Amino acid sequence: MGNLLRLLTREEPPRPDIFVDFENAAPTETERETFYVVDTVLRNADTLLLDLKQYKGAINEIREAIANASSEPHQEKAWHTVLPLVSRLKNYYEFSLKLEAVVPRLLWELCSGTLTATEHLEQQQALVKQFAEIIHFTLKFDELKMRNPAVQNDFSYYRRTISRMRMTATIEDANEADYEVNNELANKMSLFYAQATPMLRTLSEVMTKFTTENKDLPIENTTECLSTMAAICRRMIENPEFCARFRNEDTVLFCLRVMVGVIILYDHVHPVGAFAKNSSIDVRGSIKVLKEQSADMTDGLLNALRYTTKHLNDENTPKQIKVLLA
Repeated sequence: MGNLLRLLTREEPPRPDIFVDFENAAPTETERETFYVVDTVLRNADTLLLDLKQYKGAINEIREAIANASSEPHQEKAWHTVLPLVSRLKNYYEFSLKLEAVVPRLLWELCSGTLTATEHLEQQQALVKQFAEIIHFTLKFDELKMRNPAVQNDFSYYRRTISRMRMTATIEDANEADYEVNNELANKMSLFYAQATPMLRTLSEVMTKFTTENKDLPIENTTECLSTMAAICRRMIENPEFCARFRNEDTVLFCLRVMVGVIILYDHVHPVGAFAKNSSIDVRGSIKVLKEQSADMTDGLLNALRYTTKHLNDENTPKQIKVLLA
């Protein structure tokens, strides 16, 4: 109860004026063990995003197969086109499981102990960079997935075809090993891809589970980590001296995406969310920073705040914020 009361009576949002080196932060001795565990997962993130970006799907083959239901050649063509695509979808899903496994370890390092949230983020920059990269990946993956209906359509066709094959196969023929994805995994993948933002759903569930399972760790340790990250990302964009230290022009968008991502996660983890009047996140300031950038850079991020947060439409959300996101 004490933890909840502290969460509901927060003071002014944090204003940490520190620079996190999202481009080049290297692990310290105390960070190395966790850093390399997480790195074994993250090193494949960019390749996976590129693969999803290039995902064309089998829309034409599936359409032809449906239109020519009695034509075996059309059915065969669609089936053999979909199979390698399902293998790629399986790879994306399995990557989400790997993130699910490493994120709690990363959170423990960034949220436990005697350091304040600001001290954690300033002194453990390599781990902060990795957490930011996970958030960046999460929002980017979901953005690509939402723009590509073939992802869900291909898997739905695969499941329908498998179901028909099972109905028509003899007991000897119905071998799970012959399928790209067995029935149990297919059910899990179907639930995953049915979500509009599957990676965000995975990450928010992991963080919620982390706060509930680690009962000796006050929940505000986690929410303050998120709110401080949001403030740092916003400040790094607002401060011309910090921006001048970026070597890559994409780092501004990276900071914006991470800022939005931690706001969304905070809104899912905190009991009353990110938009309440006493929230420790300056949502209005964050929206202002987003709207100061070019629309082609931030429209998707503003939509993420509109449609993937949990508490935006609550009665206690200030009208000014609702207007800003209308």
